[in-house]
Amino acid sequence: MDDRTELSGFLKSRRARLRPEDVGLRDYGGMRRVAGLRREELARLAGVSIAHYTRLEQGKGDSVSDEVLDAIGVALRLDTDELAYLHRIARRPQACAGAAASSDVPVGVRHLLESFVTTPALVVGRHTQIVGWNQLAVAVFGDFPRLPADRRTLSHLLFTEPYLRELHRTGWERAAREHVAHLRVLLGRYRGDPGLAAHIDHLRELSADFARIWAEHPVAQVRSRVYVLHHPVVGELTLHGELVALPDEPACCGLDLFAAEPGSASEQALRKLGSSS
Repeated sequence: MDDRTELSGFLKSRRARLRPEDVGLRDYGGMRRVAGLRREELARLAGVSIAHYTRLEQGKGDSVSDEVLDAIGVALRLDTDELAYLHRIARRPQACAGAAASSDVPVGVRHLLESFVTTPALVVGRHTQIVGWNQLAVAVFGDFPRLPADRRTLSHLLFTEPYLRELHRTGWERAAREHVAHLRVLLGRYRGDPGLAAHIDHLRELSADFARIWAEHPVAQVRSRVYVLHHPVVGELTLHGELVALPDEPACCGLDLFAAEPGSASEQALRKLGSSS
């Protein structure tokens, strides 16, 4: 992963999605040689010189002030996650604290995983590696513990395991896009982590779908989401996903929990899976 290329590609992707009429500029018609706004149009909207903006779009962001980045973010209509990402990738990466590749899960977290009776639960690392789980998660998401450790990641499950694609069916594209968008948030948060950059480069080579979505530069923090899954044993499952941060565990991204609505058919299905796992 090249920092300058990432900053340049992100800005170009956001400029390309805006049309002159979207931002109150007059379009005089005719053929435009670029998709979306021209550099000079964007610079004018942001109130910066074209030379200043061009340097930034070339990946040279070290000397750009936070105020200029904020102005460009407003002109590009970036949302909160995208603006935070712009600020992170425009700066030199700092050394990452913590052992990002550690597979150690604290004893207390392991006990917590085992205590969930109707909640599939995963502990996920910085590189989307699955470092902890309960048996209900295996019953729902397949026998991922059998995978080699270097492929036991959420990325590999989504993009290389047919079982997960069939489990999501028509919802796979949305789940895949959410995952890639979150990976970009992690890339901004843990810049300077060679393992994360290597993981992303590996997935780009391994999966055409991953490379396609990555090239679109989605950026979004994982928040609450709802999955409708099609399980081969219990049928349709509607699960609400929550990623809970573990701030005192720098090697971990969080605890990923999946719950069904109390009293629902999905909750009964999880109980059935739990009793047989």
